[in-house]
Amino acid sequence: MDLRYSDADLAFRAEIRGWLAEQLSGEWGELRGLGGPGRDHEAIDERLAWNRHLAEHGWTCVGWPTEHGGRGLSLWQQVIFHEEYARADAPHGVNHLGETLLGPTLIAFGTAEQQARFLPRIRAVEELWAQGYSEPDAGSDLANVQTRARLTEDGRRWVVDGQKVWTSNAHFSQWVFVLARTEPGSQRHQGLSFLLVPLDQDGVEVRPIEQLTGGSEFNEVFFTGATTDADLVVGEPGRGWGVAMGLLGFERGVSTLAQTVDYARELDAVVALAREHHVLDEQPVLRDRLAGLKVELEVIRAQGLRGLSAVAGGEDSAAGGGAGSIFKLVWANWHQRLGEVAMQVMGQAGLQTRGDDYDLDEFQRLFLFSRADTIYGGSDEVQKNILAERVLGLPREPKGT
Repeated sequence: MDLRYSDADLAFRAEIRGWLAEQLSGEWGELRGLGGPGRDHEAIDERLAWNRHLAEHGWTCVGWPTEHGGRGLSLWQQVIFHEEYARADAPHGVNHLGETLLGPTLIAFGTAEQQARFLPRIRAVEELWAQGYSEPDAGSDLANVQTRARLTEDGRRWVVDGQKVWTSNAHFSQWVFVLARTEPGSQRHQGLSFLLVPLDQDGVEVRPIEQLTGGSEFNEVFFTGATTDADLVVGEPGRGWGVAMGLLGFERGVSTLAQTVDYARELDAVVALAREHHVLDEQPVLRDRLAGLKVELEVIRAQGLRGLSAVAGGEDSAAGGGAGSIFKLVWANWHQRLGEVAMQVMGQAGLQTRGDDYDLDEFQRLFLFSRADTIYGGSDEVQKNILAERVLGLPREPKGT
């Protein structure tokens, strides 16, 4: 395993660092730091304009193959891009689900017609996407999906009925990719299809869900006779589970590793607060916890790089995706501990919001939002089952009848 960057990689790092510094010192500079976990509701229109500015200069979909409009960057150059983007404190994107999840899925599983229809609009940030996976009774147990879709008698349209929940960005997206049951009487992984459904139609209702942090970046989505074209099924009808799992394989890619840059910035802010409150001198236990978090974060980054190196070398496929599950477990729990330490440093002040409104500061928002880290993107329990069953070969968890 060689984690060293080549001269070409280092030159690329200098290129993207310089470009971002130049762009974010001008008219876009006021957008620094906007968006992100617990703050996705901020300045959506302005961040959308920034994303389109990136697209105009060829800085979206950088990992896509060039024949599909991307830059075709190597794995390590993609890591460099996302690290430098985070280091520049550039505004968080609004096109994540289309660019890093659906786009690669269409490249891997979609038809030429689907690729031609959707990929250019994703790359140009002209159409935004939401993810229609989770349901009230099918969250971590995704195979229990009950949303149904059927073809009309003339075979020209799918008709979708059901409910999705925790649907990020559905309130401002134009499209949603939906996992739906299309074979009556099918159960579990069988009989599911992966459909592309327009959100702007009478048969779709989007209800935002307000979070503890005050934002509403995810939603309930109700489908009541919603329709989409018959050819907007990705992969074969009834075999959507493989497509859905393929998409999740893209979820923990290089952009996730760049979170460690954001986490380092958050940790530095907590340390600065501790110095301001004289915690480092007066509370040795908290000082030790902060030091431990610093060391752990360096280990997490190294583990992430190791996992990507294994994937690049084709090693992790034999382990059933173990590297991604390990990385998700360690960063999610680390981030929660950081939020808890932040509250300890704040003391009683952390129990009160600023002013009369529900105005959270950055440390309160960190603590509250990080409670979800061990749930979204695959809960801790799911990740541990993946490692136990697929990597260690232990017996499958018993399922209730």
